[in-house]
Amino acid sequence: MHQPPIPEIESADPEIADLITDEARRQFEKIRLIPSENYVSLAVLEAAGTVLTNKYSEGYPGRRYYEGQQFIDQIETIAMDRAKALFGVDHANVQPYSGSPANLAVYLAFAQPGDTIMGMSLPMGGHLTHGWPVSATGKWFRAVQYGVRRDTGRVDLDEVRDLALRERPKVIFCGGTAIPRTIDFPAFASIAAEAGAILVADIAHIAGLIAGGAHPSPAGHAPVITTTTHKTLRGPRGAMIMSTAEHASALDRAVFPGLQGGPHNHTTAAIAVALREAAQPEFRDYARQVVANGKALAGALLARGYDLVSGGTDNHLILVDLTSKGIGGKPAAKALDRAGIEVNYNTVPFDTRKPFDPSGIRIGTPAITTRGLREEHMAPIAAWIDEAIAAAIKEDEPAIERIAADVREFLAAFPMPGWSPQP
Repeated sequence: MHQPPIPEIESADPEIADLITDEARRQFEKIRLIPSENYVSLAVLEAAGTVLTNKYSEGYPGRRYYEGQQFIDQIETIAMDRAKALFGVDHANVQPYSGSPANLAVYLAFAQPGDTIMGMSLPMGGHLTHGWPVSATGKWFRAVQYGVRRDTGRVDLDEVRDLALRERPKVIFCGGTAIPRTIDFPAFASIAAEAGAILVADIAHIAGLIAGGAHPSPAGHAPVITTTTHKTLRGPRGAMIMSTAEHASALDRAVFPGLQGGPHNHTTAAIAVALREAAQPEFRDYARQVVANGKALAGALLARGYDLVSGGTDNHLILVDLTSKGIGGKPAAKALDRAGIEVNYNTVPFDTRKPFDPSGIRIGTPAITTRGLREEHMAPIAAWIDEAIAAAIKEDEPAIERIAADVREFLAAFPMPGWSPQP
């Protein structure tokens, strides 16, 4: 059953209601290891589904272009204040619709078309919006990209410094979408200061770990911080930009009216709820457990002969290079999905395969930690991963079906926020 219930959808549009239920059951029955996914709390679910979606609110609290903002202003102000307190920043904008628009707003605030920008290349673990050629950020700006060392799988900060001093970018992004190691924010800050660039820390993947004290914070090092509000932060699908007071006005103007109109007020309320949850002592336990599970799962995969980029993980994310296993990331991911284990195929550094058919898979522990799994459960998960990949190589579909049944039986003991198989 759904919690909150959805009787009106079931009555008005049973086709969509059935698909929602199918998706809920899928989320319940699968080991969800995509590191950018999670389960939100019932409180976040409720906030995201309220009448706040009915209200249009162009502008900012106290400076709107529509009347009737008495309560919306209070909700957005609470969200902003909670973000500032949780992350120790001067300013927070909670209006960006998602992480990519948040990063676009940073460019709009600090760069002109054709200016040089710098970020981590996508195949090395960066994000599309850090200047990769297929992104608008790679088309509108002159993007220079840094990567990782072939021998360690880690960023070489001496090379980053040399590149920054040679190219003199306006903006430097640190952070990314497939980085399994701790980001050295002080070192990036030193490089940016020497190069005369604005440092932006994209903490979309690790925001919850930072909030929970399980990863160092960029606050005090990066004057601008962008993040999504889901992933490890366990909120709704939204984003925030945080900054020092110096950059607050430029960033606010870039978000509105620069890139978007009215904010999604129901999402703002859900962000506020998630930020309150992240400020509680139990969230610190959650963040630490995410990392502990990540390390345990990485260790179990290493013990089974898997090659991990950088040799392991410091956070929630593990990048697996399947080259030595004789299977590509895409067929492996699809086989794992049939086996009840949800991952995504992903490029690995210096990948010789094409991006849509890469050599790796990307896995993470935020969602399974929310379900209550701990270190002792990681070895069995690694065993299922190994068995499913071996079965995919042999085209042994019955073995994959057996693993899926074992996974369903295993997960039945771990409740999922928002849905239960019991009526």
